[in-house]
Amino acid sequence: MTLQQLEYVIALDNHRNYVKAAKSCYVTQPTLSMMVKKLEDEIGVSIFDRNKKPLQPTKTGVEIISKARQILREVNYLKAYVNKETENIEGEYTIGIIPTVAPYLLPLFITAFTNRYPRTYLNIKEMQTDQIIDGLNKGTIELGIAATPLETSSLREIPIYNEPFLLYDKPNDSKTNASKNINPSQLDINDIILMDEGHCFRDQALALCGNKKARKHKFPFEYKSGSIEAIKNLVDKGMGKTLVPELSVLGETNRKNITRFKSPEPVRVISLIVHKSFTKEALIEALHGIISSAVPDRFTKKQKFKRVKWR
Repeated sequence: MTLQQLEYVIALDNHRNYVKAAKSCYVTQPTLSMMVKKLEDEIGVSIFDRNKKPLQPTKTGVEIISKARQILREVNYLKAYVNKETENIEGEYTIGIIPTVAPYLLPLFITAFTNRYPRTYLNIKEMQTDQIIDGLNKGTIELGIAATPLETSSLREIPIYNEPFLLYDKPNDSKTNASKNINPSQLDINDIILMDEGHCFRDQALALCGNKKARKHKFPFEYKSGSIEAIKNLVDKGMGKTLVPELSVLGETNRKNITRFKSPEPVRVISLIVHKSFTKEALIEALHGIISSAVPDRFTKKQKFKRVKWR
């Protein structure tokens, strides 16, 4: 028994004519007739007396049709409730954001969001990508903001913006020229200070440099860090180079230590991520709209970008 079969039964009772009933349901007459007969065979009862003209429900059929109408009313009430809930974003939601995005993106949009939606409370946690995937699948978080694609069938990705990679070098390096862009092929991975394993930005940097894994670097120390700022401070002191996402240097006035890549610029795609069962479309739209308006326009406009594949 299906809701569709119940809809056909009600349509047939309303019109008392197979052709008219089928037309009202946007199906062929044989399809409607077959589905109603299949339902009757399943429950072992004739709903309609086909020997009468016009078509009439049987005594038992009258009761079945009444119950069918009640069921479909309840289903319609449930659909209306779900639609209302889909549009309502009040409440508390937990969001996981990767560490290389959170400190730079949150200050750009969180005030505007909380001012516009004062009854929506965001519980924000810095989480690595695998933790976000696990949290979404287990239901411990509702949303994620991370670099995509993740290639996880249970999750839905809603791209927000493309964020360029930049080379960050010490300010007095004569090789660094803000007016001269470079190719990723010019980079030596052994000169690059990378983030610790487990951070997707490390994997993206390795992919950008054309290396599946880093060899032993040239530095007389090993520093495992999840902080872009800590690595930038090391570079400022003359220790190697690093790759940074553009938002991490957006507010810096000294641009002599920044070099852009030649077009098409390598970028990472930052997306909202939810489980495919997540129904709060209005919340997705609200976050997407505010975040995309908060980042630089060039991040969201169609330009010649090269998305770095890292998974």
